Amino acid sequence: MAMKIPRVLVVEDEKAIAELISVNLRHHGMLAVLAEDGDSAQAAIDDVLPDVILLDWMLPGQSGLLLAKRWRADPRTKLTPILMLTARGDEPDKVAGLDAGADDYITKPFSTQELLARIRAVLRRRAPEQASDLVRIGALQLDGSTHRVSFQDQPLKLGPTEFKLLNYLMHHAERVHSRSQLLDRVWGDHVFIEERTVDVHVKRLREALGLAGAMVETVRGVGYRLTASVTPEA
Repeated sequence: MAMKIPRVLVVEDEKAIAELISVNLRHHGMLAVLAEDGDSAQAAIDDVLPDVILLDWMLPGQSGLLLAKRWRADPRTKLTPILMLTARGDEPDKVAGLDAGADDYITKPFSTQELLARIRAVLRRRAPEQASDLVRIGALQLDGSTHRVSFQDQPLKLGPTEFKLLNYLMHHAERVHSRSQLLDRVWGDHVFIEERTVDVHVKRLREALGLAGAMVETVRGVGYRLTASVTPEA
């Protein structure tokens, strides 16, 4: 049986960069589809769903950040891996990209080998260990099929990464997980993602959970645990 050729949508308005990426993808057995802005990218997605999206942060019209959020909210594209291309190397910008739903990011200028490795990583990663059933711990409830979270029957709003993190923690409650383990189970192949990324998303998760944030405990020197006891930190 023939292997499926990965279809990569390259959303990049700098033609020289787009062509360079396209040539390298073709040389490594992938199909590149080029788009220079959000409208042409959406048209390409409507035509054939890509296996991975390379999305430039700075685009004419809608930014890559807004497009990532839009595609994550669309049921058809919510599981499509997104790799953000950005000249923004600062940590807050990287976190913003991940929080918008990007699976990974790569900072310009980048090497061809690094780009190909990251594409292969997100293609392998897909959606690791994300249960879609309903789970309830104390007054905290998560519905994986509808992507809804509530505490004491009040709805909570979580970003896509925080939702994935909570989903995993709730299905493995009372266990202590190291940052490395969480990267493996929530992010998947994490060779290019730093462990402190976990700390940032745990902080955001706690903030989003409000009173229930105390359920996510820090086990000093080890990692994190979700517990049924809601005891405010001293």
